[in-house]
Amino acid sequence: MERATTCCFTGHRPDKLPWGENENDPRCLALKARLTALLEENYTQGYRHFICGMARGADTYFCEAVLMLRNTHPGVTLEAAIPCEEQAARWKVRDRNRYFGIIERCDLETMVQHHYTSGCMQRRNRYMVDHSSLVMAVYDGMLGGTMYTLTYAMRKGLRVVTIDLEANVS
Repeated sequence: MERATTCCFTGHRPDKLPWGENENDPRCLALKARLTALLEENYTQGYRHFICGMARGADTYFCEAVLMLRNTHPGVTLEAAIPCEEQAARWKVRDRNRYFGIIERCDLETMVQHHYTSGCMQRRNRYMVDHSSLVMAVYDGMLGGTMYTLTYAMRKGLRVVTIDLEANVS
């Protein structure tokens, strides 16, 4: 895939989202609508390949929005950047089913490494940034993997679009 037309995504898991796992919360619905609108903008700017780290929460919303975009726009591809084989092994059954359902619909899967190590999530994040020219992020300033990924992307000179959770409150 061509880096110039590739966008990756990073964002918070449910425990860092104000609505937790309640996807019917108006703030979550607003975030999903914002992601859909931003992906439409990215498409008009020439982005065709989208990479996601496949975590629960914001990553899942992003993947589902890309899959909707792919249904209506030619040439859109979705890549699952999987940090290790057992990424979803300890998740609830419904979350695992959703995860594997998304992976089945991806155009490409990249397994960063086979087994879990303390650095596999960061390796996955660096992979995504190193293969993209744009990073979209659901980020509220908290320390963690999203901040690390954004810092790395800025050091590499990538364009970064952050989606502030507070801006989505109706």
